[in-house]
Amino acid sequence: MMRILKMISKNKIISSASMPINSPSYPKGPYEFIDREYMVIIYESDPKAIEDALPEPLIPDGSNLVYYEFIKMPDSSGFGKYTETGIVIPALFNGKSVNYTTQMYLDCEPPIAAGREIWGFPKKHALPTLELVHDTFTGTLHYAGQLVSLGTMGYKHENLIHKNTHQHDVQAIKDKLSKIQVNLKLIPDVNGEAAIAQLVGYQMTNIVLKSAWRGPARLHLIPHVNAPLADLPVIKVIDGLHYIVNTTLPYGTVLFDYLSSS
Repeated sequence: MMRILKMISKNKIISSASMPINSPSYPKGPYEFIDREYMVIIYESDPKAIEDALPEPLIPDGSNLVYYEFIKMPDSSGFGKYTETGIVIPALFNGKSVNYTTQMYLDCEPPIAAGREIWGFPKKHALPTLELVHDTFTGTLHYAGQLVSLGTMGYKHENLIHKNTHQHDVQAIKDKLSKIQVNLKLIPDVNGEAAIAQLVGYQMTNIVLKSAWRGPARLHLIPHVNAPLADLPVIKVIDGLHYIVNTTLPYGTVLFDYLSSS
C-alpha cells in the first residue's frame, strides 16, 4: 500500500504567526495591554551623543531630551507578563515629530522575538525590574549580572489626573503615547547581507490613561559594552512621570527603506 505523505502545507507555512511552525513564539496581532505601568524619567543629554544615536534620515529635534522608560506589562495578549526598559529619543522625520527607540531590554522571549521580527524593536534579553520599595518607585536593569541602570522616583507625589491645573501634563502624556514611534529594523539574509533594512513606524491605539503622577526622580546609568545606555549620559533630570494605561499595539508601516532608496 502506498503511504500518503502529509507534509506541512505551503498555506499553513505562510499563514503561521511565527516560528517554530509547531509551537509559534507569538500569535498574530494586534496585541492588547492591560494596566501597562510606566516610570519615565525625562533628562537632558549630550546633543552630540543624541545625534550619534539617530539613524539617517532622522535628525535631532533640538530639545536635547531623552526619555528613559521602565515599563511593567502585567497582562499582554500573546506575550504574557514581563518587564522592559530602554531609551527613547524625540526626533524629526521629514519635519514631523517622532519618537525613536534606540535600546530596549526585557525578560521574556515572545515579546523579544515579535518585537524584533515585526516592528524592528531593538530588544535584547536582560533582567529589568519595576517595583515600589517602601516610599520609592524603583526601576533597575541588570545585564550579564551587572547593574546597568537605576531609576528612582518619589511615589505618587502629585496626582496629574485629579487636578484641573494639570490638564496640559495629562495631554502631553497622551500625545507621547499616540505619537509615531520609530524603530530601525535590520534582518540579515542567509548570505549575511541585509534582507531588510527599514525605518518602521507604528502608533499605539485604544489608549486609556487610567492614572498619572509626577514626582522627583533620579537616574544613574553605568557604562556596559553590551548595554550601552550610558552612551546617552544624564546631564540633568527634567521630570519624573508614573502612569498606567490600557492600550493596543497594532502592526506598523515602512517609513523608509534603505535597500530601495537612492
